[in-house]
Amino acid sequence: MVKIMADSTCDLSFGMIQDYGITIVPLHIVLGDKEYLDGKDITPDKIYQWSDENNDTPKTSAVGLSEALDAIEVIKDTNDELIIFTISEKMSVTANAFRIAAEEAELEDRVSVIDSANLSTGIGLLVMEAAVMARQGKSRKEILEHIKELKPRVKSSFVVDTLTYLHRGGRCSGVAALAGGVLKLHPMIVVENGKMSASKKYRGKMERVIMDYIKDLEDSIKSAKKDRIFITHSGCPSNVVSEVYNYLVKMEYFDEILVTRAGGVISSHCGPGTLGVLFIDGGHK
Repeated sequence: MVKIMADSTCDLSFGMIQDYGITIVPLHIVLGDKEYLDGKDITPDKIYQWSDENNDTPKTSAVGLSEALDAIEVIKDTNDELIIFTISEKMSVTANAFRIAAEEAELEDRVSVIDSANLSTGIGLLVMEAAVMARQGKSRKEILEHIKELKPRVKSSFVVDTLTYLHRGGRCSGVAALAGGVLKLHPMIVVENGKMSASKKYRGKMERVIMDYIKDLEDSIKSAKKDRIFITHSGCPSNVVSEVYNYLVKMEYFDEILVTRAGGVISSHCGPGTLGVLFIDGGHK
């Protein structure tokens, strides 16, 4: 049997994790002199509160080797195989921790570690695809071949409400952050080749910005793989999320439209009010 595992940055909901039998291994969030496990003992809202009170950015760190070993060794006395998905290696050393753990446990012949080259539900899309195939009884080789073909087709982007968190974390300049505050600029962040980069910049109130962003993506969305699309946010008003959801429903295109709340690691870097729409390109010629 093939089991599916992912680190906590995949931002899948508890229900999805339970329904598909996915194991989640948390990264770490460091607030001052205290350390927490992502999704276990800290919430994004508590992270925002600490950050604002201390005028500081949260720190995040990878899954440790001992934690990776503990996670992998669950298959040691079984005949199961394991596929592990991680956040982009250009953003974290988590993938390497799992590879070393598989070698130390002498399980590398039954464990495959996939660098998603992505983040958030950009990872989650691949995890769900693998979990569906595992449930269907597909082999590890079949799943890996399918994921390899899908990986470059994942489309991950989001718009940011505040540049404060990106600035505090050293991911945008003070001038850019100031301009964002004064001019109410909201950049679209796109994940490509495992890295984040700024694309189009929107201006105005976030509710309108989000809908402009969705409309700009519409042509790409209409050529997406139809199985599912994610709306993932880091704490947006429910009416805004509902408006995006209803817009996608009216397109009458997707089998599933899934809404998830970004976890602690992703929220630590993007701040509150961020929203993204993530999907897999249909690969049409």
